[in-house]
This record gives sequence, C-alpha cells and structure tokens, in this order.
Amino acid sequence: MADKTTLQYTAEHEWVLVDGDVATVGITAYAADKLGDVVFVDLPAVDAEVDGGTVVGEIESTKSVGELFAPIDGTITEVNEAVVSSPELVNSDPFGDGWLVKVRFTALPDDLMSFDEYSALVGGE
Repeated sequence: MADKTTLQYTAEHEWVLVDGDVATVGITAYAADKLGDVVFVDLPAVDAEVDGGTVVGEIESTKSVGELFAPIDGTITEVNEAVVSSPELVNSDPFGDGWLVKVRFTALPDDLMSFDEYSALVGGE
C-alpha cells in the first residue's frame, strides 16, 4: 500500500506515485467511496499516448459511471489487469492493489496537490 501522505493528488480525486519517469495512478479512497461498489473498469491500452486532463477510461459502479482522467501527459506503460478482472479492488484497496495505470512522462504538471492540500479539498481523507 502506498503511503497516502507522500503521494500527489489531482482535483479529480486521483493519486499519483512518482518513481523516476513513471507515475502510478489510482483513485483515492474518497472517490471510491463516492462511487460506491465498483463493478467495471475500462482502462486505456498499453502504449497509448495520453494527454493530461483528458478522459482515458471509466469506472462504473452500482451508483454511477465515473471518468478516469490522465493526470499527466505521457505513454501508458502498464495497466492493472487485476482491477479489470476484479473491479472491487478499487474499493477494497484503492492505494494498493487497486491502482489503475502506469504512465511514462517527461514532466509533471504543476497543479498536483500534496496530501494536506487534498485533505483540505475533501474535508479529510
């Protein structure tokens, strides 16, 4: 499980873990809770080019369908096939086994938030 306090966050309720030039992306526990029980996850293909801020997939729950946004520009290097076959991982372990994609990037956007900034946005995480 990723340490929530060392991750970066987006206003779209995604977390980003940077390791060199690859970022692992998932949705926060706050987002997973608001979605409800996740029943389907659609992720982009490996090697797909993504633009930060654009929709790259969707997460469907018993309540609604949410869009997955790319938090950064780059190339998808890996998708989490485990969440495709077991979407409930997004709810049960959003900061661990429920990660969604890995993106190779050249620059991080400057609008990523710290844990404290994200916690203030959602009223505690």
